[in-house]
Amino acid sequence: MTPTITVHNRQRTVKTPLTALRDFAQSALRGVLKIPRRKASALVELEAISVILVSDRRMAALHRRFLDVSGPTDVITFQHGEIFVSTETARRQARRFGTSLEHELRLYIAHGLLHLHGFDDRDLRGAAQMKRAQEKLVASALL
Repeated sequence: MTPTITVHNRQRTVKTPLTALRDFAQSALRGVLKIPRRKASALVELEAISVILVSDRRMAALHRRFLDVSGPTDVITFQHGEIFVSTETARRQARRFGTSLEHELRLYIAHGLLHLHGFDDRDLRGAAQMKRAQEKLVASALL
């Protein structure tokens, strides 16, 4: 069974291409499900996945509460199917790397889906594998 995926905008700071992100999230989910699992995958057991776009302020609160780390981050994934994405961080990173806001948001959604599929970026090897996989997902969605 393939889970449903939704994208919700819960912030007002950054104008986001919500329809395009919804289309991408569905495409990326199909792509992730074709990748062999690395280890236990919550993704195959979930009925629904929610991508929630939030402000840096909300992301910082989540980061502190669940990971005991100060400040915002780009994406936090919960194994029960919630992927929180900071639009303000995405905007900053897009400027820093010379990409678009939509490209950064797509990377973060792909990153969260890969975490749900058992990928882990806590060591250099895992981070490199995850980066390649998320970039491939973003590139394939553009075709």
